Amino acid sequence: MRVAIQGELGSFSHQAALVLAPEGLVIPCMTAVDVLRALVSLQVEAAVVPVENSLAGSVVDFYDLFFENEIAVERELQMRIRHNLMASPGATLGSLRKVFSHPVALAQCKRFFLAHPHLEPTGFYDTAGSVKHIMEAKSPEMAAIASKQAAAQYGAEILCAGIEDRAESYTRFWLIRRQGCVPAEPAPTKLSLVFLLENRPGALLQALGTFAARHLNLTKIESRPMAGQPWEYMFYADVTIPGNREADAVLDDLRKICPVVKELGRYCASK
Repeated sequence: MRVAIQGELGSFSHQAALVLAPEGLVIPCMTAVDVLRALVSLQVEAAVVPVENSLAGSVVDFYDLFFENEIAVERELQMRIRHNLMASPGATLGSLRKVFSHPVALAQCKRFFLAHPHLEPTGFYDTAGSVKHIMEAKSPEMAAIASKQAAAQYGAEILCAGIEDRAESYTRFWLIRRQGCVPAEPAPTKLSLVFLLENRPGALLQALGTFAARHLNLTKIESRPMAGQPWEYMFYADVTIPGNREADAVLDDLRKICPVVKELGRYCASK
């Protein structure tokens, strides 16, 4: 099975793909758009995508594409994010001057940079891509921040492990397929969906009332602007469910009051 990810091999998405689809052939893509394009055009059978970080929030690049593409969530994974400082063999902490990584990763390691003021954080498009970059440069002054998977992928040496500011950084990943290609889950515990509301007073309250009426717990709700429709919004929601019967019922309730309701998937929540 071919599985698309955003970023280079060795990225956190690659690491998640090895867990969610251990027998898959991982296909790296440059952007979120490229990942979804590969999936819907049948270039790959599945994709592993990050949807939310416990510190940084939702990965909006993907959320904005879920409404536009016919995808379905098959599985979910919550993965602890550990950042590691790595360099080419022979480099030392004292020889380093520039540290490359994705801006989000750099921002999550502020205390490390405060403790080592001679290091200059430098933004790069991808964590694993930054490791590939420094390994090609072979400079003792260049380092990268990325996962252990990236160090193994490109032969970098980890100089400092676990340099993130906060240990409670987790990223939630989804294994997604094209709509209609996900086998039915007999005992799902989570439902993900997106819905649109009419522009009238009380519309959101009425929609939220459908979940409360059935005693279902919303674990996430977020509004996103509608592309090409200024000041119009779609709402993404995750809700815990006892099973398929309750999922069907609340979706039917929403469809009676919302002009558009789209199910993204029903699956077992990651623990």
